[in-house]
Amino acid sequence: MSKKLVVSLSPHIHNGDTIQSNMKGVLIALIPALAVSLLYFGLADLYIILTSVLSCIVLEFVINKYLFKSDRLTITDGSAALTGLLLALNLPSGLPLWMVILGAAFAIGVIKMSFGGLGNNLFNPALMGRVFLLISFPAQMTTWPVNEWASKAIDGASGATPLGIMTGVLNHAPGVSLDQLPSAWEMFIGTTGGSIGEMSALALLLGLVYMIWKKVITWHIPITIIATAFIFAEILHLVNPIMYADGLSQILSGGLMLGAIFMATDYVTSPMSFKGQMVYGVAIGLLTIIIRVWGAYPEGMSFAIIIMNGFTPLINTYIRPTLFSSLPKKVG
Repeated sequence: MSKKLVVSLSPHIHNGDTIQSNMKGVLIALIPALAVSLLYFGLADLYIILTSVLSCIVLEFVINKYLFKSDRLTITDGSAALTGLLLALNLPSGLPLWMVILGAAFAIGVIKMSFGGLGNNLFNPALMGRVFLLISFPAQMTTWPVNEWASKAIDGASGATPLGIMTGVLNHAPGVSLDQLPSAWEMFIGTTGGSIGEMSALALLLGLVYMIWKKVITWHIPITIIATAFIFAEILHLVNPIMYADGLSQILSGGLMLGAIFMATDYVTSPMSFKGQMVYGVAIGLLTIIIRVWGAYPEGMSFAIIIMNGFTPLINTYIRPTLFSSLPKKVG
């Protein structure tokens, strides 16, 4: 009896990567940023993180079980937990927990599951949850408590972030100048205000090194975003050093590092080819600085990533990896 050759669906060669392992790698890479956050704000941040993560997990389970009528337990792949964690890291410390739950419901229910779940969503769920809250509750989403390491102010006080100072200068606010910006070292280690996960560039860069080392992501998107934002901001600073902050201050402030390393590199919403990823990264870097300097919001990172999420299918269509069949033939 002859044997039949059965060809299975691709991929035919598996490198051992799974959704769970990749999600675990990102979660491990976020540990330094989490540690810095809990060190500065303690239980206030822990409550927000737990609320966001649990809300995302429960909502995805309920939608799958009772709306999709599916027995597949997708919450075990780690993507819902990661979405909740990333959403929490994009929120200010002290945000009311009911707002956190609303953001999680929008991220999971509207952005992720309504498109069919992981792998089908066009936009980054965690970022869309943040933008939803920012548009709905702008006052609460732009109130930054001052941590005790950065100030001797009493609990509950709020202070200007580096981006707030830059915006004040651009808007010609009286008594505000770029000289009031914290030092690069202070922004690097994270003793300035900001969202829960964006304060320490050092902690975020440690996460980047870990993910590149473990091959969870490649360098193309984060390094291209950071380099582009730095160069563009530095050019503006050279043109008018009184109005425009220098490149180093721009990349160390706000959510640029967090967005470049952990949000823009989302597998589902970023381009597949290396060339496409670099085009994507350059566009995000430029848009971030453009929105910061000329836009209505001090922070442009979230909007820049979401805009380019929308262009990802177009980038994938026109910038593709070289196919073996299209390689030039040797002559002679």
